Amino acid sequence: MTITTPQGFRASGVTAGLKASGKPDVALVVNDGPSDVAACVYTANRCKANPVLWSEQVTADGRAKAVVLNSGGANCYTGPEGFQTTHASAELVAQRLGTGAVDVVVCSTGLIGEQLERDTLTAGIDRAADTLSADGGAAAAEAIMTTDTRPKEALRSGDGWSIGGMAKGAGMLAPALATMLVVITTDAQVDSATADRALRAATRVTFDRLDSDGCMSTNDTVLVMASGASGVTPDEAKFTARLTEVCHDLAQQLLTDAEGADHDIAIEVVNAASEDDAVEVGRSIARSNLFKTAVYGKDPNWGRILASVGTTGAAFEPGELDVAMNGVWICRGGEPGEPRELVDLGERAVSVTVDLKAGTETATIWTNDLTHAYVHENSAYST
Repeated sequence: MTITTPQGFRASGVTAGLKASGKPDVALVVNDGPSDVAACVYTANRCKANPVLWSEQVTADGRAKAVVLNSGGANCYTGPEGFQTTHASAELVAQRLGTGAVDVVVCSTGLIGEQLERDTLTAGIDRAADTLSADGGAAAAEAIMTTDTRPKEALRSGDGWSIGGMAKGAGMLAPALATMLVVITTDAQVDSATADRALRAATRVTFDRLDSDGCMSTNDTVLVMASGASGVTPDEAKFTARLTEVCHDLAQQLLTDAEGADHDIAIEVVNAASEDDAVEVGRSIARSNLFKTAVYGKDPNWGRILASVGTTGAAFEPGELDVAMNGVWICRGGEPGEPRELVDLGERAVSVTVDLKAGTETATIWTNDLTHAYVHENSAYST
């Protein structure tokens, strides 16, 4: 399962020395064509990192030939010098590939407010260019990790074409996109408009529904590159479906690897008046520290769920709400239902269902519990 499974792509991952740990920290993914179609979505955070500001310009025309990624530093709030580092990274990749810097997407991840050591980074980019390989996808996936405990990759196939993806992210997981860098490759023949529509449709119901800790990153980037090397033009609906499957797979891997988490929680809101209502209710529950700590303590405290529902503007009657945890309907019609003691929260997977009885729409938000380990890791992140 790798980003170099689709035809027309090479990748690499190397150690430049940006991380004190000495682990790999620079990745490069190159689209050898014949097509150079690209689509990208970025963080909605107004405080955007330098690589995001650069890459927004690069992908505005729906094209890109390569993406260079570094872990070990976000290059955010680093001023003109930091932007110059981003530009220098793109220029070096372009020089090595014989293309223009405007064709190179740049991504960074790590601590905000610290300058990247430019010479160290560029030396790493040179090594990444030297080691590009059709088998380099796994190395690239490892090189973009920060607090991740394992690489994240996914692969889906169509009729004669395929889509591969890699992602990093384990904290600051909240929309838009959750905090992550994602690179998706495909050898399908698609134009930029199709790729853009498909990506936005896919992220809307996957990455944008992942809400681990309510904190939005400054560096979120989800990039799709299409080489067209398969010679196959899939039906747009089929392409979108496969792309959505890859995004969902990667999003669930991000959730499972969330910092310190003991439980993966799927919050399904049903019978809402609108999809927006369902998303709002699900997100409100996902962002309740009271609810998340209760799950960590294996306490099916459904009152905390209803308290979160009541903070939203969704249509519902408070006295008609139903709530289930792991299939046990512990609240019926706004009153106690089955005994909460029947709910077993001993397994990692937890399901919450909230029935608003206000319509026919549904949506699922994915989150995790709040643990001592999460607090410990994030209290010491920069020290």
